[in-house]
Amino acid sequence: MIDISQYIICMGRYSINKIPQEVLNEIAVKHRQLRKAKKISQIELAERSGVSLGSIKRFEQTGKIAFESLLKLAHLLDRLDDFEGIFATKNTDAIEKLFRSN
Repeated sequence: MIDISQYIICMGRYSINKIPQEVLNEIAVKHRQLRKAKKISQIELAERSGVSLGSIKRFEQTGKIAFESLLKLAHLLDRLDDFEGIFATKNTDAIEKLFRSN
């Protein structure tokens, strides 16, 4: 069953894939929740991470941040390992076999 809420209009067509801004916004929300759960203020996060307070505020409000700054925040929040799988080769052999067998 497909969750209809996943559909978005992307360049004039329907897509179940997320657009970059949607991913950025979701990451920003998760970051803010984790920061608050660890009881770290934006000011403390800025001081400890080396990322400017303005960048942190902008990130939490808009999802926009430099990649290096995002990695610094992830490191400080003990989530740097979350980036290890980025751009990793996916094993699509099983999926391809399913389509070939039909």
